[in-house]
Amino acid sequence: MAKGRVPTRDELLAFIKESATPVGKREIARAYGLKGDQRIELKQLLRDLRDSGEIAADRAKTFKDPQALTDITVLEIVSVDNDGHLLAVPRRHDEEKDGPAPRIEIDPHATPGGPAPAVGDRVLANVKRRGKSTYQARIVRRLGSGPKKILGLYEEPPGSRSVGQVTPTDRKLRKTFDVRPADRNGAEPGDIVWIEEIGTELSRRARVLERIGPMSDPRTVSLISIAANDIPVEFPQAALDEAERAKAAPLGERLDLRDTPLVTIDGEDARDFDDAVFAEPDPTHPGGWRLLVAIADVAWYVRHDKPLDRAAHRRGTSVYFPDRVVPMLPEALSNNWCSLLPHQDRPVLVAEMWIDAEGELKRHRFHRAMMRSAARLTYNRVQRAIDGTPDEEAAPLMKGAIEPLYGAFRVLLAARERRGALDLDLPERLVKLGDDGRIAEIGVRERLDSHKLIEEFMVLANVAAAQALEQRRAPCLYRVHDRPDVAKLESLREFLGTLGIPLPSGTKLGPGDLNRVLTGIAGKPVARLVNETILRSQSQAVYSPDNLGHFGLALARYAHFTSPIRRFPDLLVHRALIAAYGLGDGGLAEGERGRFTEFGEHLSMCERRAVMAERGAMDRYVAAYMAAHVGATFSGRVTSVTRFGLFAALDGTGADGLIPIRTLGQEFFAHDEGRQLLIGQRTGETYGLGDRLRLKLAEADTATGGLLFELVDVIERVERQALPHKSGGNRTDGPRAPRRPVAHHGPSRDKRSRRRN
Repeated sequence: MAKGRVPTRDELLAFIKESATPVGKREIARAYGLKGDQRIELKQLLRDLRDSGEIAADRAKTFKDPQALTDITVLEIVSVDNDGHLLAVPRRHDEEKDGPAPRIEIDPHATPGGPAPAVGDRVLANVKRRGKSTYQARIVRRLGSGPKKILGLYEEPPGSRSVGQVTPTDRKLRKTFDVRPADRNGAEPGDIVWIEEIGTELSRRARVLERIGPMSDPRTVSLISIAANDIPVEFPQAALDEAERAKAAPLGERLDLRDTPLVTIDGEDARDFDDAVFAEPDPTHPGGWRLLVAIADVAWYVRHDKPLDRAAHRRGTSVYFPDRVVPMLPEALSNNWCSLLPHQDRPVLVAEMWIDAEGELKRHRFHRAMMRSAARLTYNRVQRAIDGTPDEEAAPLMKGAIEPLYGAFRVLLAARERRGALDLDLPERLVKLGDDGRIAEIGVRERLDSHKLIEEFMVLANVAAAQALEQRRAPCLYRVHDRPDVAKLESLREFLGTLGIPLPSGTKLGPGDLNRVLTGIAGKPVARLVNETILRSQSQAVYSPDNLGHFGLALARYAHFTSPIRRFPDLLVHRALIAAYGLGDGGLAEGERGRFTEFGEHLSMCERRAVMAERGAMDRYVAAYMAAHVGATFSGRVTSVTRFGLFAALDGTGADGLIPIRTLGQEFFAHDEGRQLLIGQRTGETYGLGDRLRLKLAEADTATGGLLFELVDVIERVERQALPHKSGGNRTDGPRAPRRPVAHHGPSRDKRSRRRN
């Protein structure tokens, strides 16, 4: 801070906004050492900032950030962080209008007597600023809990005398609510509705707040997941207007790649194309390759703290359902200016990379460029082309584009195998909808080399982005996949031991050790079971500014760079690269640099929210498809063992559901958690992971997505080693409150799941 001169407008604004408390003109003058006429100039500058709304003034003639919280504020406690601290948001905060909510941590040592505050509570709190967007709050008094909203299916059972009933779509809420005619709010039988409880806990009365749609409409299936997971759908008008005003980016100082035969390769049904690839042999290094991965320059169009930026940050990621996409950006950008449409000029951020004959990344650099896609190719067409039957559009591209891509891919794939990246073989379910919006077919998505090619190019670009930001000492939001924790590894080791599969002991176990297990069981009946169990043992991948490496990919550093059109973390990485390389406008703003921890937490939450919504919708679509087959018998395998029964997935469709323990036989069963078995106490009969069963579909609930099976007989049991029985098995003789295990899916074969790595 320069003493003895009047601060600039930006300097004064930063000083006031960064102050933990409101400051007066006298304090500012003292801080800058101002005297005489300089104070008059300061007064005018403060007046201009106040009149423009950039600062706020109170009766005490002190100035502050207009978005800063008042000392006494009503808060709502919304979550608990990893350290156990309660986090809150202002009760009236509108993220679309006011921007991201500040981090407000409840002081655990300064709460009034009575029950401890909890998530959902509203409190009056004394709030003190600790940083630009962080606060600590001391609770003055509790104001109670807000009404709890519940999503459910409204019905009017026969003989109910017009008193309706709502059954929650969340299977963990095992109760129904009565709705009197005056509280229906226009709901009709079969509607999915939002309700809130009224009256006492014992009365189980509720009123309808909002109708979502009729359960008979297949489009309602996705709407349930959207509503239940609070997925933002409508864009603010200001964001839509900003997107509509977008226009072609100028060439300016961009690298001109319009004559380079970059191509996009996507799924058959893709509507936006945000990455393009090119490869050619490196003449300076025999066996080496020069690769280009060009990604839509979203940062050119989406600028920090503008309406589009705030809307995209709130979403965090696009969300994909069988019948629709909830995009992170409006279609004016995602399907137009940020889509690398064939034969049209589009601005891109390019990772230029050189690999040697061993597939090692030797050097890289990043450019802002202008490209013109040579073709919009699909995975199937590229695969047919490399297999010898190119179509009319692909044939002229074989020598200049497609064959070099495969040459570089083979080198990268060999490097991946040597590196020991975890190579799970889990087929992905493919759902096809009919013209009526319902599932017409459930199958398995084909896994082609063309899918792997794009994945390897994207992984390399993500590694290069992380390396580049590290080398330039710039902020980086890493994609972190930590090592499995010790308890999960020990559980995995014990389970594999029951199958006679050894797993090295110790905590230094790497993905290569797991790959050796997978290679050993390839083609055997237990292959899918072992793949799924290893997947469940893994830690969850998150976003963080602290680099812990990526265990699954066996990489020391990794960041998401390749999909800013559908992932906000990638947009932050683009901005960081633009700033680090001095590539012009749209780089990382000063207001973003200190917030990468906050960004990581928020964007990891957005990703989890999207995954839960997608899985919930898929479960409900499958339940609707299976509803026509209630009473039919199917074959399937046990995928999870719990105290209250077995979960099984059907062959072919992959539809999974619960086999309640009461249907297994008239005896007590002990749950051996370590060996993943239910053991009959009288007969000694066992049911465990991987056992193949014949099942009858007893119930299919579309609203909750739940399937119930009854055991018909055992087709095949997995051979297990006779291990010493460990004490502590849970004895159970009937169904307990069921909790669905988290569904796990293998790596997706299209761009929707490149975000999962």
